[in-house]
Formats: sequence, C-alpha cells, structure tokens
Amino acid sequence: MAGKKKQNSKLPKVQDSTFEASLTSDAPLTLPSAAKEASDAKLPTPELSVSTTPAGEANLEQGQDVFSPPLQNTFQSTPTKNPESSYLSGSDPEISGDGTDVIRSDGYLESHRGYFGQRFAHFKRWVRDIELHEGGIDKYSRGYEIFGLHITPEGVRYREWAPGAKEASLVGDFNGWDVNANSMVRNEYGVWETTVPNTPSGEVAIPHGSHIKVTFVTSSGERVYRLPAWSNYVTQDLSKSPIYETVFYNPPNKYQFKQKRQAPPADLRIYEAHIGISSPEPRVATYKEFTNNVLPMIKDLGYNAVQLMAVMEHAYYASFGYQVTSFFAPSSRYGEPDDLRELVDTAHSLGIWVFLDVVHSHACNNVEDGLNQFDGTDHCYFHEGGRGRHELWNSRLFNYGHHEVTRFLLSNLRYWIEEYGIDGFRFDGVTSMMYKHHGIAYGFSGDYNEYFTGNTDEDAVVYLMLANYMCHKLYPGFVTIAEDVSGMPALCRPVQEGGVGFDYRLTMSIPDMWIKIIKEQKDEDWSMGHIAHQLTNRRYQERAITYCESHDQALVGDKTLAFWLMDKEMYTNMSDLSPLTPVIERGMALHKMIRLVTCGLGGEGYLTFEGNEFGHPEWLDFPREGNGSSFHYARRQFNLVQDDMLRYKYLYRFDRAMLHLEAQFHWLSAHDQWVTLKHEGDKVLAFERGNLLWIFNFDPTRSYTDYRIGTAWAGKYTVALSTDDTQFLGQGRVDPNVEHFSTPMEWNSRPNYIQVYLPARTAIVLKHDN
Repeated sequence: MAGKKKQNSKLPKVQDSTFEASLTSDAPLTLPSAAKEASDAKLPTPELSVSTTPAGEANLEQGQDVFSPPLQNTFQSTPTKNPESSYLSGSDPEISGDGTDVIRSDGYLESHRGYFGQRFAHFKRWVRDIELHEGGIDKYSRGYEIFGLHITPEGVRYREWAPGAKEASLVGDFNGWDVNANSMVRNEYGVWETTVPNTPSGEVAIPHGSHIKVTFVTSSGERVYRLPAWSNYVTQDLSKSPIYETVFYNPPNKYQFKQKRQAPPADLRIYEAHIGISSPEPRVATYKEFTNNVLPMIKDLGYNAVQLMAVMEHAYYASFGYQVTSFFAPSSRYGEPDDLRELVDTAHSLGIWVFLDVVHSHACNNVEDGLNQFDGTDHCYFHEGGRGRHELWNSRLFNYGHHEVTRFLLSNLRYWIEEYGIDGFRFDGVTSMMYKHHGIAYGFSGDYNEYFTGNTDEDAVVYLMLANYMCHKLYPGFVTIAEDVSGMPALCRPVQEGGVGFDYRLTMSIPDMWIKIIKEQKDEDWSMGHIAHQLTNRRYQERAITYCESHDQALVGDKTLAFWLMDKEMYTNMSDLSPLTPVIERGMALHKMIRLVTCGLGGEGYLTFEGNEFGHPEWLDFPREGNGSSFHYARRQFNLVQDDMLRYKYLYRFDRAMLHLEAQFHWLSAHDQWVTLKHEGDKVLAFERGNLLWIFNFDPTRSYTDYRIGTAWAGKYTVALSTDDTQFLGQGRVDPNVEHFSTPMEWNSRPNYIQVYLPARTAIVLKHDN
C-alpha cells in the first residue's frame, strides 16, 4: 500500500547481553551500565515479528520504528525452549494442519482458501514464538503474576511496561508521594521495576487500603502520574475528584473459594445482569446484594448461567461498563474484590455458571486513570494516529500485533479465570475488532468478499484465535461468546479447523426482527415464514445464543418488548384489580409466545436481560447530566413480581415454566429440529425440537378445532406447556389433561399427524410417549 515501507520479518537472532533475570523470578531487576545508558535513549517499541504478506515481508505503518527484537520474556535475554512443547513435538491438534478444514462445511469458502491458510500461518507463528521464547502460552498469559504489585519475602515488588518513559517512580501514601523514595530501574525492553522493602519488623511496608500511583518522566521531560496498568482495585471519591486511584488491596483474610471448577453445560440458559442496577432502589446495588437477592431468583427461574456486565472498572457509570479504565480491577462501585469472589462462589454452589462481559475491543480515552498515553506516548498499548482511535466511541484501539499488548490482554483473561473463577466470556464489540472500518457506516450483505479482503484486521482476528485457543486449551469446556453483527463465516468453528474459535455467537438480528414486527405490522400481517426463517437463519455447525431482547433493547431510546406491546397501559392496568384490557391481554399473550418461539427455535443457547423475563416496564437510563443524575431508570423493579396484586407475576411464572421444561428436555443442545408448518393464512407455525412438538397460533382472533399437524413420532401426546394456562394469565382454553393420539398418515411431509385445538394467540408444547 502507498505510504508503507517493508522490512525482512525473519525470526530475529537473540542478542547476547549481561542482563538476565527470570520471568518468574522475584529477584529485583539490575541494569548493567550499558543497559542503563541505553535506557536513557528512546528505545523502539518491541513488536512480534509476524507477517501476513508474501515473501516473508511485513508491512509497517508510516512512521513506525523498524525494529525486530528477540521475542522472549521481558527479563531473560536468552530464550528458554520448552522441552515439553506440544507445538514443537507436533502433538497439539489445535495448531496442526493448514487452517483450511473449515471449507469442508462450507464450500463457498473455497475461493478464499488462500486467506484461511495465510491467517492460520499467522496464528501458528504466534504460537511458535510464544512457545520458543516464553515457555508456552500458559506462562505467557500469566503476566498478572509478573507485572503490577506483588508481595514477596523481601517486600512489595512492582513492575510495569512503559517503554516511552525516561524515568519512573512508585509513589503513594506509604512514602508521602515522594518521587525520589522508590525510583524504578528499567530493562532493555522498557519494563520498569522497584521493590518497596519490608519494615524492620518484617511487615509489608505498604498498608492495605493505601493509595498508590506510578509517576513517569516522559521523553519531553514532563512528569505525569498514572494508575498502574495492572491495578486490581481502584476507587473513586467524588467528594474530592472524579479521577480513580489505585488502592493497595491486601486484606488480612482473603476470600477462599469453596466450590471446585466445573465445565458449563451444553444447554445454556443465560441471565444477563448488571450488578449496579440490580435493586428496586434508586442507587448503585452491591455484589453482596446481588449474591443474597438476585442469585436465588436466577436459580428459581431455571437459568444456569449469569452473564455479568460492567464488572471491569470504568470511570463513567453511564457507559454501561463499555469504557474500561482498569482491566484487572472489578468495579469498586459495587464493593470489594472479595465480595465478587463470594458472588461467584455462591453462584457455583447454586449450579449457576458465571460469565463475564469482556471489553477488549477498545479502551477508555481517559489519561489520568486509564491506559491512554500511559507512558507519555500515543502508542504504548494502542495504535498511534487515526488507526488507534474509534471516532464514534471516542476511545482507543489496541495494537493486537504487539507482543506486550497481547500479553496484557491474554493475561487479563487468565486473571479473571484464575482469580475470580469465571466460567466464560462474552467478547464485546467483536465486529469493531475484526474490521479496519470497525463496522462504521458499513452494511454487511453476506458477500464473502466483505469478510476476507483488505477490510479485515488480521492482527485482531488472530488475537481472538489466540484468546479462544488459550481458554479452551487450558480450561476444557470454557465458554466464549462473540458479539458480532457482521456474520463472519467460521467465527464459531474451532481454531484447529481454521475458525476463530468461539463457542457461540449472539443472534443479534432476532431482537431487531421482533421490534420491527411489533412497531410496523398489524398482528394479522405477521409472516410465519419470515419469523421461522429469521429464527433458523444461522450458520451450519456454528452455535448461537438466541434472545428476544438484551440490554441493548432496554437502553434509553428504545423500549422493552413489554413496553412496546403494552406501552402506557403498564402504568394503569397491570393490577389484577383493574380490567384486563385488550391491550394488556394481547401484550401478555404475545410476550409469552415471542419468548417461547425464540427459545424453542432460535439457537443453541438462550439469554434474557434481567427484569425482561417478567415484562419490566420503561427503559434503562443511567444517571448523567442529561437526566439530572437520576437513578430512577437505573434500577430493576423486582418488587413488581413480589407484589401479588400485580400481573408481572404471570410472566415470571411462564418464564420459569419454560426454562424448567428446557432443563427437562434439553432442546437447546438437541440436534433434531424440523419446521413442519408455516401457514400464512392461518398464522400457524409448528416445528419439532428436543423430542417435543411446538405449535403456535399467532392469529389474533381465530381459534381452530381439530387442527391437523404433521409429526415424526407415533403415539400419545400430552400437554407439556401452554401459554393459555390460567397460572400465566391465559384463558384456560387448553385442557392440560387432554390426550392426543397420532394417525399413521403423511402430513406436512411427516409420517404421522395429530389433531389439536388451537385457541387464538396461543402456543402449545406437546410431549409424546416415545
């Protein structure tokens, strides 16, 4: 490309040096005089020597330093070859082959065979270099054990990567913020270190709960103060400043996990939640309140996983957690780190797996309490210039091709798994990561050339492959979910086949479909074929998490399904003492049917956002300047379900019944799925899945007697679930005790049929005695 220059990208030779220290060593860094002199000069930023261009050449951005350092751990100049390397022995199936096996399941990928081969070679070079120079991905991704603040027998050791800084010091309450008290020394790769010795009595010199910062002198001579990049606890005191400060977290009795790690189940029923809004009160809720009040409700409903949003610390509450400032720190708004550990442990004791919303697509633009301009340069963790900025989000974009940036991100994943027992990740903003245009003003039509051309950011895609490879290799059964709107082929195929390696993708078109239908169409105009197509329109052999609505649909500017269906009458007619108006009756019926058909047909996992299962009214809006810093809409009114006079309890009961039925029949993980009927005139949709027969009559007024439905199974059928049951505010028109017997005659291309009574705007799920 124009404006690019090239360099040879062969593996660099390891240079001799007198500077040695083990990556896992607690010994302080020492700088020889030559290295000390070099540290005073501007050193180029180490880059991983990988290439995506022909003839072994790598493209460099204009103005980027041409530098190929030895790719090794930060502290040891002679790389250690891992004698038990599964890569070097050729025994690891994750990195064998050429990455084109994905073409077997999708012949249309054949014309892009070269792209898949190139991408997989890029991935393999990463794994090879990590094995050769870091001792393997296990060791490489444990950066949180090396960097940041750590208590050692000698004192508190602090290490930080800041290659652009000329001087560095650790300051805080413990040393009176004296920049000369704990100066740091630097190695040849821009890693700074100091140790705060123990007190004469052997006590840790930095008290638990004291404030800490790192201060740098930049290349321009300016002194700046930053939060340590690997901070594991940061707090904010708004009475003094909106800027966060790192707190040295060393409680006398750290929480000890009681539950052992187990792999999540195949049929995921996910409850998406935000700790801070999980209270009816207009304030920020806590980890402990969520543990005591919300987890039991999740268990009662029948969800087996909770997906926590906004846990990584973020300076701006109204960002919904998507402007992360401290990646290793659980948000202190909700309590202390040990409170989160207790939450996860309690969830595991209830049979609930815990997933974390991970934001590696970008980082907050904040400087003083974020990663932006961390060492005084524009490009420490991020691309420099325009490539390092997301203009719509006003945030910074990571340089995924950099050795230390990738160490930081992979270690971030490992940290949440190891330190907090997290069972899975939902990767946010995957579309923004995978494409150089970040999806901005770009509509994906499904043409494969949109995915496998110069639009794709291969460094980012390969980082995602590394992340999935690491999580699945080190933690079998670990779950990764991609938030992607582009429909990238092979996103959810295994890495060893050449896929990106995610377990699931979110079916982001389905909630959009429901909102569009409700807003724009009359009930009698709903298309059964369109609904069935949208619910089943997912890539072959790539699993998906389906949902009717997530947090996106609840945010201000949009409305929940319940509010779209019932609108202002939710304020006046949701009491059992008020008349059951046509609006409320229709809204309650369709709310149940939409959730049931989506859960039954839409994917291999199911998700809801907290409160939406019982028809939470209104929208979600965080305190901000535009609403007078109000918490009125930044809460979940669980009290509506607990009030027995209100009708929200009926939707709660139905959601519970639906999920408990899934726990019994496991249709989400079933491989059988057959749509038997899409009758546009009658507005009837029927399908088979999980050894159940599902029948939906979306017609608003017409009921059908002896309606014939084709089925694969001969025998007796009984009602497993009916949306018309009176316990769900139905009219009770479906007899729960009625038995249906099949007739051996082909109907709807099935070998048998049964005849049923289908009331208007009702769904029935039938089980059979086979």
